[in-house]
This record gives sequence, structure tokens and C-alpha cells, in this order.
Amino acid sequence: MAEISDVYFVDGVRTPFGRAGEKGMYWNTRADDLAVKATIGLLERNAGVPAGRIDDVAIAATSQTGDQGLTLGRSVAILAGLPNTVPGLAVERMCAGAMTSVTTMGASIGIGMYDFALAGGVEHMGHHPIGANADPNPRFVAEKMVDPGALNMGVTAERIFDRFPHLTKERSDRFGMLSQHKVQAAYDAGKIQPDLVPVAIKGADGAWGLATEDEGRRPQTTMEDLAALKTPFRPHGRVTAGTSSPLTDGATMSLLAGGGAVKELGLRPKMKMVSFAFAGVQPEIMGIGPIPSTEKALKKAGLTISDIGLFELNEAFAIQVISLLDHFGIADDDPRVNQWGGAIAVGHPLAASGVRLMIQLAAQFAERPDVRYGLTAMCVGLGQGGSVIWENPFYDGKKRK
Repeated sequence: MAEISDVYFVDGVRTPFGRAGEKGMYWNTRADDLAVKATIGLLERNAGVPAGRIDDVAIAATSQTGDQGLTLGRSVAILAGLPNTVPGLAVERMCAGAMTSVTTMGASIGIGMYDFALAGGVEHMGHHPIGANADPNPRFVAEKMVDPGALNMGVTAERIFDRFPHLTKERSDRFGMLSQHKVQAAYDAGKIQPDLVPVAIKGADGAWGLATEDEGRRPQTTMEDLAALKTPFRPHGRVTAGTSSPLTDGATMSLLAGGGAVKELGLRPKMKMVSFAFAGVQPEIMGIGPIPSTEKALKKAGLTISDIGLFELNEAFAIQVISLLDHFGIADDDPRVNQWGGAIAVGHPLAASGVRLMIQLAAQFAERPDVRYGLTAMCVGLGQGGSVIWENPFYDGKKRK
């Protein structure tokens, strides 16, 4: 008889993220192979969980075609060597793909249907530029349902500045610069590397190498550098490459389990799922999506924003994160927010990013037993937001000195 269960994030890993395009380190690597590599790395790290006990595999991709097609959850499970008895599916919610993989599998665990599940995402933006094979219905524009600019994420970011004039370009530039500095500081302190799965790569010259770090970082970034950048989405605009997440290739994977399964195998989960929510907003200003989704998730959890001790917010654009912080009365440089930097520096391989946020939050929880709750949240193309609230299993109730 199935029973309602707690949902645990047992572990998560990712590939290093690479620059999209011919000069990027993954240009000669298949998207599904990136997901396979992450899956194998996760299973090797969690050898105490028999592969045959995995009830389902959910893998997201925004462009489900070519080497990102063929029902990724199933095809990657086979390629990664899971038993044929393990099923799989593909998920698509643009930027929140991996996040939706986790919440969908988590919900299945929560109602007692599954004991274990793998959930993640992959995006090879070099092979599959965003929207490249999409054919938007002409009714969107003809019937004025959606402004054409809504399909350009940079244009939607500029509109956040329009709506909130006090959120200045200087604030956005400073946030972007600090993201670069924080990521490098985290690398220097060895915070990022433990959860990266190295990937064998083949260069344009045919020589083999090993991808071990995120490729697109710019730790020397200064405010002067950012002030000089062009504004590609609008003349005299405020969004630049330095305050946007770069086009990126990469994969993420997580292991989820129910309370009974955790107890049975003596596992030590890294986080417990408290609540999650998705919300819709005007597609023309999609970056504010995490505001209503976070409000919904907080309400479901019976919490307020002041209960959240750590934030991992996807930096699709600096202005998008700042708009959420401003809404909740949180300073741009609050130390609880993205303390190891974010997507502006490491990249945002669309459907993979949600689990990257979770991996970083889980690692921070282990260091911070004084923090009980954390939030992972992100904006989503076509006007959506996604938020997941997590509880720290290492919480001890003691204030930090």
C-alpha cells in the first residue's frame, strides 16, 4: 500500500559547463553523452543505491531534437548502463527543465509511487541554439497574444528596467561583476570542483583532453569593463553580455529518494524538499516570474521570505535577480544570495540549470547547520517562474557566531 512520503535530494552532480559554439570545449561532444557522463558519475558516487531500484529517469532539454531528442530519460538510462527495467521520460519547461524534472519525480516519490528517481537536464546550445527549430504559431502575433519581443530574452530583460526605474544599470553591472568574483573565489576555495564530473573532449585538431572546470569565467571583470560593453538588445539599453548568462553547454543530474528508501539503505540525504511552485507572468517581462512562484512556494510551506537562510537564484540576467531581491526587500549584495556566484559567470545551459542551483545549495547546507531553509528559483521563457524550497537536514538550531 503506497504511503505519503518525505522527498529527499540525496546527491547531485554536473559536467563542467562549456562555452557554446565552434570554439567551445563541447563542440565535438554529443548532448546525450554529456547527460550520460553526469548520470554515470552520479551512480558511481552513490553505489549503495542499486541501479535496478531506480523507478524512473527524467531528463529535460529545451530543444528536443537531434542529439537532444529520442526521449532523453530512456535513451540516456540505456546508454549509462542502467538495467532495461528502468524507464525514462523527457521534460520540457525551457529554463526550468531540470527543476521540473526534480519536482515531477519528487511529487511521484511524495505520493508513494516511487522510491528512487534520477532527475536532471542537458542543453547543448552550440548544437541547438534557443528556438532554432521552433515554429511559433502565427496567432501569437496576429491576435496580439504575445509581443514578438517576448521571444527574445534580452528584450524581456530590458523591460524590467523600464518597469522599475530605480533598478539601475549600475546596480546590474555591480551584480554581474560580483558574480564573476564570487565564482572564482569559490573555485579558489575548492567549493565547486567536488560536484563536477570530468568529461573527455575532442578538440578541433583531433586531440583529446579533459574538461574539468567551467569554461566561460571572467574573474578579472571590473565595473569599467562592464560600462564599456555594447547593449545588443536595444540602442542605449542597459542589458549587456556582462550582465547576462552566456550561451552554454552542459548537463546536470540528481538522485531523489523517499523517506522509507533513505532509511532502508542508510542514506545521508543532502536536502529535504519542503514545497515547490510554478507561476505564469506576462511573456513580455518573463524575468519577474520567480516572484509569484516564490510567493506561492512560501505559502505552501507556511513560511515567509525571512525564513530563507540561503538563496540560489538563476542569473539569466542580473536585472532579473535584482528585481526579485528588490520585491522581497533584500539587498543586491546580501551574503545569503548566490554566495558562490551564478550563471553570469558559469553559464546557463537552459534546461540543465535548475539542478545546478540545487547542487550548490546542498553543498552550502552542509557548511551551514545554522540555516534551516533555502530557496532555488529561476525565471522561465514565455513568462513563467519556478521555485523550490528545501530544508537542511544538518540544521542544529544554533546561531552562527
